[in-house]
Amino acid sequence: MTQEKVLIVEDEENERSGLAELVASWGYRTETAQDGVEGLEKVASWSPAIVITDLKMPRMDGLGLLQEIAKQPQEIAVVLLTAQGSVEVAVSAMKNGAYDFIEKPVNPARLRNVLMNAARQQGTERELEVTRRKLRDAGVLGSLVGTSKKMQEIFRLIEMVAPSTASVLITGESGTGKEMVARTIHELSPRKTKPFVAINCAAIPESLIESEIFGHEKGAFTGALERRTGCFELAEGGTLLLDEIGEMPVATQAKLLRVLEDRKLRRLGSKAETTIDVRVLAATNKVPEEAVASGQLRNDLYYRLNVFNIHMPPLRDHKDDLTDLVPYLLNDMNTKHGRTVSGINDDVAKAFQNHAWPGNVRELRNTLERAVIVCETRIVEPKHLPPGFGAVIPRAPVQEANAIRLGVGTTVEQAERLLILKTLESTNNNKTRAAEILGISLKTLHNKLKEYGQGSSGSSAAEAANS
Repeated sequence: MTQEKVLIVEDEENERSGLAELVASWGYRTETAQDGVEGLEKVASWSPAIVITDLKMPRMDGLGLLQEIAKQPQEIAVVLLTAQGSVEVAVSAMKNGAYDFIEKPVNPARLRNVLMNAARQQGTERELEVTRRKLRDAGVLGSLVGTSKKMQEIFRLIEMVAPSTASVLITGESGTGKEMVARTIHELSPRKTKPFVAINCAAIPESLIESEIFGHEKGAFTGALERRTGCFELAEGGTLLLDEIGEMPVATQAKLLRVLEDRKLRRLGSKAETTIDVRVLAATNKVPEEAVASGQLRNDLYYRLNVFNIHMPPLRDHKDDLTDLVPYLLNDMNTKHGRTVSGINDDVAKAFQNHAWPGNVRELRNTLERAVIVCETRIVEPKHLPPGFGAVIPRAPVQEANAIRLGVGTTVEQAERLLILKTLESTNNNKTRAAEILGISLKTLHNKLKEYGQGSSGSSAAEAANS
């Protein structure tokens, strides 16, 4: 079994060589450096798993080395050696990424225990990374599934942004999996052991949304019978997802922007400010630029949240992922309902491929959940799908009678004429109804018909097509 590499950084030669011999006697591979500068060079050239470093050294001290190691792409456990009186500094360093600290003179038993735990953690992290890579290659990342080019690009973006503290704006139609993206970002981030809190801004009455997000003190308003902790404080140290951010009242958006910029909030009815450490993700099913243009989303808040954008494609644009999604969701439904449905038959697979999936992955999940519940065999058949499932019922040819075919080269004026006359024909020359369907006034319709020389009698779309 290959032992972990341990780099010992110590400016006192005797202590340095003594520690190296001690650590090597436990089976670790060791290297040494006399200060932080040389230590950083060894980190780059030798790639140790663990670094034991003295706190006070010339040129670059232990804290400086810790900060530089934190910038490295590989995971390295840093153990600080501290003199008496430097414990507070060491504790502060642990908050900034140090694995542990040991007071001098070094207790060999404690050092060995720390190294064993650090090595075990490093091994676990590597195993998790290998597992994540295998799952990603198999088309799974967190709760997201798909081997299509579109989903693999989503996976790449998530893995890129997850370790950072950047705000992320997740866009896409309802049901595409925006919350799952947010959860996956959280699970792959350093905040994964802290809370993940999601709030749907569209589901909360305008009068209560500030209280839900920022919290309130007892007596802050009528009905505030006790202090309430808001979502920001509930997510302390972790991640907060503001779903449907475009539905948040503009006045609340202004307060949210201040919290994001100052990292401080004030509960409703409170005079005191609370410092917060929360990563904010936001999601919307609107086109954010259109929401900004219409005044639904503040321009400055949009730019503050849109540090990094991930757009979830609709299911109709990556139907090849159905091959991966269906068994994944069936397994989930089997666990939920205690069933043993193993798959879908060819007719259902064909129906799924032909369906437009307006509700996206959420619709697929609901469809399969119903099928699992009503299925009396191990295979889902068309009869187990919801009544009227669009892809199962073929489109009736009669629908073609209400369609308009436009050839390449048709002008806008010709297309407008065809549409108006076809609509008038479908309403049996009921001009009032035709105007309602077209979204124009009755006067405009009469004027258009005069342009076409139809007067009040109207004529067929077929005649118009031949004119």
